Amino acid sequence: MFERIYHEFPRIKRTTNDKGIRVYQTPEGGSYPSVTTVTGLLAKEAIKKWRERVGKEEAARISTKASKRGTRIHTLCEKYLSNIELDETNFDLEMWESIKPHLDSINQIHALEDKLYSDHLQIAGTVDCVAEYNGKLSVIDFKTSSKVKKREHIHGYFMQCSAYAVAFEEITKVPVSNLVIIMTVAHEGCVIFEEKRDDWINKFIDLRETYRKSYGC
Repeated sequence: MFERIYHEFPRIKRTTNDKGIRVYQTPEGGSYPSVTTVTGLLAKEAIKKWRERVGKEEAARISTKASKRGTRIHTLCEKYLSNIELDETNFDLEMWESIKPHLDSINQIHALEDKLYSDHLQIAGTVDCVAEYNGKLSVIDFKTSSKVKKREHIHGYFMQCSAYAVAFEEITKVPVSNLVIIMTVAHEGCVIFEEKRDDWINKFIDLRETYRKSYGC
């Protein structure tokens, strides 16, 4: 059984601002972009070139398949960590079996698919998990991939987690210094990346400023 430590997280809702950009509205009236929207700047040009190379229809097919698979795995992780019994016959069994043992290294769960925001960073979003991982309180992100990714290609993931760490501390006053990416890869098993918040948060702040200059919010 996974132990849950409950916090009262504020309610925020997603909406669209007058520029047509999806943002989160905070209880205090802040209107902030999501963390993933900001970090998406890092891959924007590469994704554009990929779509041009494979064609719009094929890109849409691949993206839809990957998105649905990612949603299924995220849902399984959330249910498993919530101590809900799973029917292990109706999903991506290979990927699930590769990630499940690493979920067993998680305990003392502080947040699970909870919405967070930071007035300091002026961002918001839904964190996968904040919990102890091998005894260290960490922001934990669950990822799926069709191929193994190198560390230098996932800097956006580390920035994303560092922003959630700041938002979590801002709301709960509980500091989180460790970041963990648990990535299950098709036919390759599971890969774990661990980083420190303080090695990435300034990079996120720089990217946040770039986003503000580009989109005005």
